[in-house]
Amino acid sequence: MTKLILLISIPLTIALTLSTCKKTVKDDLPNVVFIMADDMGYGDLECLNPQSGIRTPNMDRIAEEGMIFTDAHSPSAVCTPTRYGVLTGRYSFRTSLKSGVLVGHSPSLIEPGRLTVAEMLGEAGYHTACIGKWHLGLDWAMKDTTKPLITGSIWDRPNTDNIDYTAEVKGGPDDHGFDYSFIIPASLDMTPYCYISNKRLIAPLTDTTAGSDKPRGVFWRPGEIQEGFTVEGVLPRLTEEAVKYIESRSGTAQPFFLYFPLTAPHTPWLPLDKFIGVSEAGIYGDFTAQVDWTVGEVMRAIDENGFLENTLLILTSDNGSHWTPDDKKLYAHRANGEFSGMKSDAWEGGHHVPFLARWPSRIQPGSRTGEITTLTDLFATLAEITGQALPADAAEDSYSMLPAMLGLNENPIREAAIHHSISGMFAIRKGKWKFIDGQGSGGWSYAGNESEPPGQLYDMENDPEEKNNLHESRPEIVSELKSLLEKYKASGRSR
Repeated sequence: MTKLILLISIPLTIALTLSTCKKTVKDDLPNVVFIMADDMGYGDLECLNPQSGIRTPNMDRIAEEGMIFTDAHSPSAVCTPTRYGVLTGRYSFRTSLKSGVLVGHSPSLIEPGRLTVAEMLGEAGYHTACIGKWHLGLDWAMKDTTKPLITGSIWDRPNTDNIDYTAEVKGGPDDHGFDYSFIIPASLDMTPYCYISNKRLIAPLTDTTAGSDKPRGVFWRPGEIQEGFTVEGVLPRLTEEAVKYIESRSGTAQPFFLYFPLTAPHTPWLPLDKFIGVSEAGIYGDFTAQVDWTVGEVMRAIDENGFLENTLLILTSDNGSHWTPDDKKLYAHRANGEFSGMKSDAWEGGHHVPFLARWPSRIQPGSRTGEITTLTDLFATLAEITGQALPADAAEDSYSMLPAMLGLNENPIREAAIHHSISGMFAIRKGKWKFIDGQGSGGWSYAGNESEPPGQLYDMENDPEEKNNLHESRPEIVSELKSLLEKYKASGRSR
């Protein structure tokens, strides 16, 4: 495993903010709570979209007490590759996963020996926990290792008779740097439906086909389900576990890192009864309002246990919302705000996500930044905060956003950022320019047609809705961005 070097000197950007303090950064490391919603759009939050049909008082409070990143992006427009990027600081297209996502029975995607955020923070003295949706593959124990678990498509039902569900489940958070874990394997519409804590299922599985006849908003695939497991009970249970974890750290001097990837508002949309009808965006909006409640419960636990001042709380989403044209016909709400497209797309609606950061002892309340960032940047940001140098073979696509958080950056931090769609279509953003290397959205919105230019170029400052394709009129910009994209792809790194 790659080892980090703990720096003797404090990074300049941090030292400047601590010049009047007697403690060094390493004596006063912040707790870090990273909440990542599932399929929540930029336009869902009232603080980002005053016309939102959903009340989000808790998320809005983070913005009021911290900073809004107005130009933040998930590295991919779908679940699994974004999660890989968050935990490794590396784009997922550099792995075997070139398109699409994994399923609940897929093997672990994070390579053995690949340094993760959790391992890096562990070396800095943190206690680390992963609570929520994993969706990065697991190495299930096989009764007969000579037989494949899945034959054909990953969407085919696996040979579950060959899985020993009583054995340890490897390849998950506990094998990638986390001291504690309480997870579900993948999305809430993917089997198996179960909780796994510290490599063990918390209860036996039974077989069921329930749910195969449900409509899109409450759809899930048939398969094994754990005794006592209910789909609508998952978000409340994960919320409870996150709160319990924060409470358990009270009274300890050791800093903690809580990685809290939610299961909502991804389908199935199953809000609790008390949230039904509270929004003006249908059952999706009601479920997103429940996400805001979850955020509020975590904030309450942080505040009531004395962690408020020195906790970096980040709220974001793994990709844009799956808010379809049919949904737009029914409601005035626009889950992805002004942006074109939706989850899965190279268009902005697929990856332009909310990103709020609160750290009362460091971040100016009510502040904003237009710095371009992707979720891969969590790694380098936390490395700088903890005074650690990144090895050459880790976090290859991660840039520290700490200067932006502290209001110290005068120049852009990133040279450029890559966006990746569900089909594997690439896009790259540099300054105001965005180049998409293909036709259409690259996802579910629009396939494109042969009469269109072979690529797309947009001026994101003046055309955030991506309506005016400048591919033919600005060939020099297209050439520059395409060359930079190919350089990043071929070199194996962008940092």
